[in-house]
Amino acid sequence: MVFCRGCGKEIHETAATCPHCGAQQTAPAPAANIAGDEVQAFDWYVAVLRNYAGFSGRARRKEYWFFLLFNILISTGLTLVDGITGSINISSGMGFLGGLYTLGTFIPAIAVTIRRLHDTNRSGWWMLIALIPLIGAIVLLVFLASEGQKTENRYGAPVK
Repeated sequence: MVFCRGCGKEIHETAATCPHCGAQQTAPAPAANIAGDEVQAFDWYVAVLRNYAGFSGRARRKEYWFFLLFNILISTGLTLVDGITGSINISSGMGFLGGLYTLGTFIPAIAVTIRRLHDTNRSGWWMLIALIPLIGAIVLLVFLASEGQKTENRYGAPVK
């Protein structure tokens, strides 16, 4: 995956200009070689944040699960800091720093989940199945853990 230096949307790795915003792509973006397996785990997290509100396209399992892993680790760390500094509200279970982080990553988390569902050839609306108590969350977890389609589907070419 290569991301535009101007708008952050996914573009073809040989594109001289972005088809979305027209920005010149003179040098590769820092996370330009994100498709390879030699990429560090944290680069997947950063790639999701760089594609902040990209709801179209597909996301492979590695991108989704590494984002989720680092999201949980960072949230846990911020909760500990909030607890130490006394800025945590016990009734809500969230502190000032954790709340800011949650607000900042809310849209990217939804976007990468929708792109992950797209990789399995499902609409992003399937995310709403999690509203069904217990069963819905299990079904969504199965969808998110499923292997993506190896061929092009209605959401684009495979990202692997």
